[in-house]
Amino acid sequence: MALPTSSVITLHVNGEPRTLPVDHRTTLLDALRERLDLTGTKKGCDQGQCGACTVLVDGRRTVACLQLAVATEGRQVTTIEGVADGDRLHPVQQAFLDLDGYQCGYCTPGQICSAIGVLAEHAAGWPSAATADVRPSAGPPPLTADEIRERMSGNLCRCAAYPSIVEAVASAAQSAPAADEGTGPEAKEPAA
Repeated sequence: MALPTSSVITLHVNGEPRTLPVDHRTTLLDALRERLDLTGTKKGCDQGQCGACTVLVDGRRTVACLQLAVATEGRQVTTIEGVADGDRLHPVQQAFLDLDGYQCGYCTPGQICSAIGVLAEHAAGWPSAATADVRPSAGPPPLTADEIRERMSGNLCRCAAYPSIVEAVASAAQSAPAADEGTGPEAKEPAA
């Protein structure tokens, strides 16, 4: 007996339930772009190495090209189209605009989604490879340029706008609470 190769799933994208039939092999990236017409999420390497397809799943950064759509059923997915509050840009979006954190703009949606996740992770006290003191009692590390660069290292920019991206993330961290608008991780500790 052959097992089914497709399912009807419901994705909760940018606060709205979206029901669609998908082949079990369909990535979240392809479901967003090809099936739901949310083309802000970009397809770069299609191997999880460039970060252009980064979205937030339950507030955590996820490279959508490696995530199967069926594995995301019932979870909250936030794409670049869903981070603003109506006409008011998210603080990270505003900082990227104010500080020229983009050049061609292709990687910018993934950079912004990643930065929102970074700020929430930092606010929750999660260490990075650049964190000098990882003891929980030390609290969140200072969000230095080195700390931002390490945390954003999964997102590549072919135009090399990295200095402006670091400035934009630092500016957004100072201008607004990191986990605002419900886009940050809920847990205080990263999942294993």
